[in-house]
Amino acid sequence: MQSLPARIAALLGVVFVAVAVLLWIVMEAAPELVRQMSVEAAVGLVGVALAGAWCVLLPLARRLARMAAEAHAMAAEVARQNTLLAQAGRRRRELLSNVSHDLRTPLASMQGYLELLLVRHGSLDPAEAQNYLQIATRQSERLARLVGDLFELTRLEADDMQPQSEPFTIAELAQDVLQKFAADAARRGVALQAHCGADSAGALMVQADVALIERVFGNLVENALRHTAAGGAVAIEISAGDGVAELAVRDNGSGIAAEDLPSIFERYDGASRVGDGGGAGLGLAIARRIATLHGSQLRLSSEPGRGTRVAFDLPLAARPLRPARPPDAAARTA
Repeated sequence: MQSLPARIAALLGVVFVAVAVLLWIVMEAAPELVRQMSVEAAVGLVGVALAGAWCVLLPLARRLARMAAEAHAMAAEVARQNTLLAQAGRRRRELLSNVSHDLRTPLASMQGYLELLLVRHGSLDPAEAQNYLQIATRQSERLARLVGDLFELTRLEADDMQPQSEPFTIAELAQDVLQKFAADAARRGVALQAHCGADSAGALMVQADVALIERVFGNLVENALRHTAAGGAVAIEISAGDGVAELAVRDNGSGIAAEDLPSIFERYDGASRVGDGGGAGLGLAIARRIATLHGSQLRLSSEPGRGTRVAFDLPLAARPLRPARPPDAAARTA
């Protein structure tokens, strides 16, 4: 296929040849008129013919160039869409592989203990039977959590999903989240803390979906607790920026290796899988999607053996102006 410059050059050549043929026909049809014309007049006639041809050709050339640019842009968009489809196919295969494994494990455990209870019904020691039932219950809870996370991530990735933003005090939400995990942290021997960079940071009002942001904090704190040993600490940090509040969850736990950082937020990547029966590592994927819905991005920094910090920004809420006092009220106060 010829390039656009080659096509234009070929078209120019055709037009110039056509003009030359036209002039030759004129010369053959009216030789007396041509002999009476001066050289300047003949040159002028040729110039007028070429200029007319050029005026006709130039818009056509511009249209061809515009069509070629649009075709190039369309081809680039098709290539981008094909790349996205290929990535979606890869993630779908990872989904089938990882989720089938994560579903199979608790199901097999539940089935085994329940079958044991059925086979040995009446012959088991009550304490032993109670232990088997507790294990089966824990596995069913793990299974329910994984299925719930899958449904939540699917809902968040829907095209029509929009956060229900409202103003709220971010420090109060952080304290609520820490209170929620206080018992788990005490059992693990990990301290929970809240840090505000300045006195005013504790009163920061942000504009966001309070339920979704609570989910982000919960996922990040829960993940930090799993990777922090007894005697360590997990903290929610709040600081004010230029029109935004920077929020972060920091721990001094095991950290993440540098080679795992680029893929840590991948939806079903093995590096993002959490221990303690946490499922397929969907917590970070859910948190990242919620941050994206709020126009932000999760920023992760980590060092093996020294801990991890995950941060994101939320826009500050516009504070309402204090209403002006009526003149008569001001006079009475004076």
